[in-house]
Amino acid sequence: MSKYDPEKLTVLAAAHWLAEHGYMGKRSSGGNISLRIANQDAIAITPSGRSCLKMAVEDICVIDFDGNPLDGNLKPSIEAGMHLGIYRHRADVKAVIHTHQTYASVLSILKRPIPALFDEIIVEIGSVVEVIPYAFSGSAKLVQNVAEKLSNQCHCYLIQNHGALSLGSDMERAMKNAELLENVARIYYHALATGLDISDIPEGAIDYFDEMRKQRFKS
Repeated sequence: MSKYDPEKLTVLAAAHWLAEHGYMGKRSSGGNISLRIANQDAIAITPSGRSCLKMAVEDICVIDFDGNPLDGNLKPSIEAGMHLGIYRHRADVKAVIHTHQTYASVLSILKRPIPALFDEIIVEIGSVVEVIPYAFSGSAKLVQNVAEKLSNQCHCYLIQNHGALSLGSDMERAMKNAELLENVARIYYHALATGLDISDIPEGAIDYFDEMRKQRFKS
């Protein structure tokens, strides 16, 4: 038993659900998940290279904001630095999910931001899902690229030629955002495939719903 078991169990349950529903690998990791430890500069995060469906609570790592291990015997995800960078820059974020989900990943290789298409997406995610420029997995450059996009206060991003990021004030909200992102990415992809013009939400409505989102998620 560990004093971090509640957070580790939350990360584990998210990893299992996301893998079972096609957001992450089943035999491979296919992404990484973290949760901030309450009242502490530390996170629980999935380990490196471990199958999501075979992952157990003791496999989840706990590290402090300097990357030092606090609990667990496995090496944390190679993307731990990216997760820590998000928590340092966004006090409103308590959970981070990085996935290789299909339709979001398609748009990531097209370098195609997702514009404001639906009211719900603006309120929950933001007015645009931006594309974070490519950098090697686990590199300081990727951490920097992610950090430079966080000031828009949105909750989802595409990582060029890599996948997606979904953030939340708790794990449930981060998982909901990952699901919403995949839904809108799928719709946008099929709309683009028609070759017809895409109908964005009018600018005044975007501002209205974006302000609603900022007030709702104000830290």
